[in-house]
Amino acid sequence: MQRIRLRYTKRGRLRFTSHRDFQRAFERALRRSEVPMAYSAGFTPHPKVSYANAAPTGTGSEAEFLEIALTEARDPDLLRELLDSSLPDGLDITDAVEARTSGLAERLTASVWEMRLDGVDPDEARGAVAAFNAAESVEVQRKAKNGIRTFDARAAVADLQALDPPADRPGDGPCAILRLVVRHVTPAVRPDDVLSGLRAVADLAPPVPAAVTRLAQGLFDEESGTVTDPLAPDREAAPTAHPAVAAAVATAPEGAGTA
Repeated sequence: MQRIRLRYTKRGRLRFTSHRDFQRAFERALRRSEVPMAYSAGFTPHPKVSYANAAPTGTGSEAEFLEIALTEARDPDLLRELLDSSLPDGLDITDAVEARTSGLAERLTASVWEMRLDGVDPDEARGAVAAFNAAESVEVQRKAKNGIRTFDARAAVADLQALDPPADRPGDGPCAILRLVVRHVTPAVRPDDVLSGLRAVADLAPPVPAAVTRLAQGLFDEESGTVTDPLAPDREAAPTAHPAVAAAVATAPEGAGTA
């Protein structure tokens, strides 16, 4: 059995797709691409696909991850191209590696988010960010299955900055850009929880919903404060050539391919 790890995106209008919507679209892409999937045992077998820490519905993402199990070996790059061409634009497969290490989910310990706040002056956003960062704790509330839950949104935030909007941004109104690095803790702290915290400590209330995009997801490096690529260990452990290519070279007649 071969395991392939994939990185995919949710862009544009496709950010409004739910995780279940993506599952259905991805399984259709597997069938269209004739991927030799491994299936679970039992009365109703399902393709062996493991999804890791999916972004909330309504948020964009450049860094979603999943893992599939195959019954026959396939070249990861060719598989990526086949699956990408079978998915709608916006749900894009951007990377694929053969799983050569364990614990992909364990390497997803933090995310980098970008929040665009249209109608918010950048100076106002910087003041709110400073107040949030200076606070020892910021209690927010979220509606849960068992009622209203109160928790600290500050402890999970490793970094929060207010950036200037790009000069070529469409539109003439004010706009603030926030860059957020948040650790994956329990209960999970999401970008909208941080926005609730900014409202609590500085009365920052964007007039329109924030446009939120996950830029990266991976292992959080405490020393540098950065989020590393979770597929890098598999890429580093890979041989210089794909096993099928290496086997073909090893069995080629002597002198083949030389001028």
